[in-house]
Amino acid sequence: MSVGVGESKANVSAARRAESVERSGVLFTVVRDVRVLLIALWLGGAVFFSAAVAPAAFSVLRSRNVVYANEAAGTIVTRVLSVINTGGLIIALLLLAGALLFRKSVARRAFFVETVSLTLMAVMTAVGQWVIAARMLALRAAMVKPIDDVPVDDPLKISFNSLHGYSVAALGVAIIAAAVALLVIVRRGQRL
Repeated sequence: MSVGVGESKANVSAARRAESVERSGVLFTVVRDVRVLLIALWLGGAVFFSAAVAPAAFSVLRSRNVVYANEAAGTIVTRVLSVINTGGLIIALLLLAGALLFRKSVARRAFFVETVSLTLMAVMTAVGQWVIAARMLALRAAMVKPIDDVPVDDPLKISFNSLHGYSVAALGVAIIAAAVALLVIVRRGQRL
């Protein structure tokens, strides 16, 4: 009789472990899918902004001969870029937390590549927003007049244009880092 009770307890214990493993597998799948969705949405938004929104804002306003077209387009682009950068930072930090949470379920190299990519994405979006964009806004304010009226050889405009190049580069690096992280996250899910 005692053997039957021992076997029964062992069966119950094994069933609980199996149920726990199944639940953790479901949790892992849900978290992974949410992580893929978040980074894919940000990546799509950032690429769309870079390839369509920013160029279109300048092109359309200039083609309509809008007074101070560059000033207006720049204001639109600055606002949208703020959303892209802030969202990128938040998403990168959330995904880093998720990577740390499931760290034991992935190969070391994949974990390293994912965390470095997400860290790079976080740093680039933060620098893009709170360093580069902040300096660009300060330069625009220091120009006193709309950027369309500032001569090309003005030192403030030269600095502004230089920072614009850094802004484009920072977002480009963040996009590449996000793409690498996305590939690692997706591949991680395929190996399970």
